[in-house]
Amino acid sequence: MKSVRAGVLEVAYREAGPPDGPAAVLLHGFPYDVHAYDVAAEQLAAAGVRCLIPYLRGYGPTRFLDLATPRSGEQAALGADLLAFLDALRIDHAVLAGYDWGGRAACVVSALWPDRAKGLVSCGVGYNIQNIPAAGRPVAPEAEHRLWYQYYLHGERGRAGLAANREAFCRLLWQLWSPSWAFDAETFAQTARSFDNPDFVDVVVHSYHHRFGLVPGDPGLVAIDAQLAAQPEIAVPSIALLGADDGVGPPSATDIDARHFIGPYRREIVAGVGHNFPQEAPDAFVAAVRALL
Repeated sequence: MKSVRAGVLEVAYREAGPPDGPAAVLLHGFPYDVHAYDVAAEQLAAAGVRCLIPYLRGYGPTRFLDLATPRSGEQAALGADLLAFLDALRIDHAVLAGYDWGGRAACVVSALWPDRAKGLVSCGVGYNIQNIPAAGRPVAPEAEHRLWYQYYLHGERGRAGLAANREAFCRLLWQLWSPSWAFDAETFAQTARSFDNPDFVDVVVHSYHHRFGLVPGDPGLVAIDAQLAAQPEIAVPSIALLGADDGVGPPSATDIDARHFIGPYRREIVAGVGHNFPQEAPDAFVAAVRALL
């Protein structure tokens, strides 16, 4: 385990592979942590790739440097954190790969700072930048019901429920989102420790408030937030990896995200894989990262 001061955080991260190898930053989502990349990072390191795997804000040993910093979970914050992490480690450019919140951070940096991204692997959702101005528009009922956890967290009952039952809550999401993944108790337990971070609840709740326009974001990130509201295109070489069994965001038959990518881009749907793509299908994930390197 290593750590580095990056922006508003002291970021805890794991590193694997040769320090002079081509860099890949592997970013986890909610509610997961760096263990999602245990197998994939080992394979990439053996192939000569320098893997950097940070705990996101609100997870594991990562901490805010200042008590006054808003505990924001908005997409602008995730992107700014990733950019600061690259700067702190003096990484000019890297393959950025992730899913869920981590995939969103990777998409934000790829769109707004394309010179820092050698390539993008976005799992679960190809174009993972939220369209917050349009968040009030209802979607099909079968899609709405999969977002129950977000609506639950909009109220104080949900905040209290997450605080009191964070392990049970997150285990249920793992089960619902990856119905074909037979993870064991030990696998969940090693990640669940990351939910004990003192800022976990605040960051998670803010994320699901902000994405629906219910609360303001961090005042220091207004400029980035405005850029993201314009739904910027992504020009870096990109691969979208989707699990056919994803219980929260099952892939559509048509690629509705392709219009946002103006550079080399391909989409791949993998059978028998749910939401936690890198941990469930490390071979396919590693192949995508290596293809961009």
